[in-house]
Amino acid sequence: MPFEFKRLSLPEIILITPRVFRDERGFFVEIYKYSDFAEAGIREFFVQDNHSKSAKYVLRGLHYQKNPAAQGKLMRCLKGKIFDVAVDIRKGSPRYAQWVGAELSEENNHMLYVPPGFAHGFIALSDIVEVLYKCTSEYSPENESGIIWNDPDINITWPAKEPVLIEKDNQLPLLRNADNNFEI
Repeated sequence: MPFEFKRLSLPEIILITPRVFRDERGFFVEIYKYSDFAEAGIREFFVQDNHSKSAKYVLRGLHYQKNPAAQGKLMRCLKGKIFDVAVDIRKGSPRYAQWVGAELSEENNHMLYVPPGFAHGFIALSDIVEVLYKCTSEYSPENESGIIWNDPDINITWPAKEPVLIEKDNQLPLLRNADNNFEI
């Protein structure tokens, strides 16, 4: 199998390490193969790919889409390095408001699977970052929602004290006030 799947402290969040084949020409890596992902428990189909570029310390998040357009995401950093975060926002979950983070970079080739029911965000740790991610549902503006990045009830340990945010992300509510229809 060309992938290693590791469940993190929030077991629904899966860190994926693909096998990289390097030679004098460069490298080759499979980044997604349905049969291998399904065997590891990721049986969703991806229907949209997104590509973002960010400068150092830009923080994107914490975002999610509510039901019926909830998104699972498969995150991958193509250039640079990010700290990627997922927060359990499923009411009734024993891990509600808990978070997990992982470093994704062009060097380590790690990917992070974030299922529906989790808020997601990342911060750029290098001068330029490019992130490519697959989504299990198409973008739906009417179902878009989020949580403020520095919610004290979640208490994420971000690797930068003063990240760069757009005003929209800086105005997101606390989790306790968020528009959230996820339940266990």
